[in-house]
Amino acid sequence: MDAKKILRKVRRKIDSIVKGKSSEARLLWDDFLKLHPADMVDFFADIEQGYFKLLFIRLPKEIKLEVFDEFSDAMRVQSLSFMDEQDEADALNSLPPDELTDLFDLLSDQELQLYLGLLHKKPREDVLSLMKFAPDSAGGIMDIDALTLMKDFTVEKSILLLQRLHPSRDIDPLLYVTDRHHKLVGHIKLEDLVLQSPQTRIATFMRPNEYIAQADEDQEKIAKQMVHYGLMTVPVIGKDDHFLGVIPSETLIDVLVEEASEDLQIMSALVPIRGTYFEAPFWRVLAERGSILVVLLIAQSFSAKIMQSYAATLQIGSLWIFITTLISAGGNSSNQTSAIAIQGLAAGEIRPSNVWKFFKREMSMALLLALILGAVGFVRAYLTSRSIIESLAISVSLAVIVVVAVSLGSLIPILLRRFNIDPAFSAGPFLATLMDILGVFIYCSVSGYILSGLLT
Repeated sequence: MDAKKILRKVRRKIDSIVKGKSSEARLLWDDFLKLHPADMVDFFADIEQGYFKLLFIRLPKEIKLEVFDEFSDAMRVQSLSFMDEQDEADALNSLPPDELTDLFDLLSDQELQLYLGLLHKKPREDVLSLMKFAPDSAGGIMDIDALTLMKDFTVEKSILLLQRLHPSRDIDPLLYVTDRHHKLVGHIKLEDLVLQSPQTRIATFMRPNEYIAQADEDQEKIAKQMVHYGLMTVPVIGKDDHFLGVIPSETLIDVLVEEASEDLQIMSALVPIRGTYFEAPFWRVLAERGSILVVLLIAQSFSAKIMQSYAATLQIGSLWIFITTLISAGGNSSNQTSAIAIQGLAAGEIRPSNVWKFFKREMSMALLLALILGAVGFVRAYLTSRSIIESLAISVSLAVIVVVAVSLGSLIPILLRRFNIDPAFSAGPFLATLMDILGVFIYCSVSGYILSGLLT
C-alpha cells in the first residue's frame, strides 16, 4: 500500500488510532510507522495540534528523531513543547549547529536558555559561536564540523586520520588545509592522497583556494561566487584568516532557492515570508500586503489627477479609447527590461565594468521598439479614428512611453544595486505603478501638444 492510501486511512481512523484499542487501529499505526519521515511531516503539518501532540509523542524514539530532523523550524519549536526533557535533549543534540542556530532564532530568551542547557558542551559552544553572525551571512550558514588537515601532515598520516573518522562523519572530496595556528593555507582533493607517496607532506602538493568567504559576508554574494567559479564548497574564515567552517553545495542550493523566492516576492510587492506560507501569521501577512497595496493605490491616484487636468484633450476624437493600450505597453516594456537587468545583476553578467555597454544596448533596443510599436500604433489608431492627426498623437505618445519605460527598466535596478538595495524592488507593481502615472502624463502632454499645434 502506498503512502497516500495509508495517510488517508490514518486521517479517517485518527480517533481510533489515538485510543489504540482496536486491532485495526494498531495495524494501521504499524503501517504509519513504516512511512518515510518526510511523509509523516506532511501528515503532522495538516492535522490539528491536539492530534499532532498525541501521535508525535507515541512515535518510537528513533523515528521521532528522524521526523524531528525533517520538520521546519516552526514545527520543531512546536514539537519540543510536547517532549520530556530527555527527548528534548536527544532531539537538539541530533541537529547540526547551523540548524540549531536557525531554530534558536525562533525561541524566546527563556526558551533559549532552557534548551541551551540541554545541549552537550561542544555543540553548545559551537552554537554560541555561530550566534555572533547574522543568519544570512557566511558565518550563519557554514558547517563548522568540516574536517581539515594540517599542511605538515604526511599522506600516510592523513589517510589514517580519515579512516578513523569515516564511520562518524562524511568526508568531502575537497579537504581544506591549515597551519599550526588553524589559519587556512590551501586545499587538496581526496584523490591526491591516492596519487601521492605515503611520506609526502601535504604542503608540497596543496592548491591555493580560488575563493574564500569572510564570516560576515552576505550569503547571496557567496552563492554567486560559488556559481561563477564552479565551486562545490567554499571555506569560511574569520579574523587573522582563522578557518571557521565550510559552506557545502547543499547549502548553496538552499541559498539560491531562498534568494530566488525572496526576489520573486519582492518583485510582486510582498514582504519576503520566512518559512512556509502557512506558518506565516495571517494577520501579519494581511497588514504587510495591505499597507503596500494602499500605498500603490494612493500613488495610482496621480493618474486620475492628470487625466482630470487633461479631460478636454482626451475628449477629442478617439483619444480616450487608447489610454489603457498605451499604459499597458509602457508597463510591459519596463517589466521586460527590468527582468533582464535584475537577472543580469543576479548572475553577475552586468557589472560596473560593462554597465554602460548594457545601457547603450538597451537604449538602441528602446529606439527600435519605439519605432516598431509606434508604427503599429499609428495603423491601429487610424483604423479606429480615421484621423491622421489623432493617430499621429497616439503613435508619438506610444513611442515616447516605450523609450521612457525601457530607460527606467534598465536604469532603476542598477541604481538600486549601487545603493545596496535589492534590485528586485524595481520590478512588478512598483515599476508598473510608476509607468502608469508617467504613461498617462506622457500621453496627455504629447497628445495635447500635437493636437494644439496642428489644429491651430
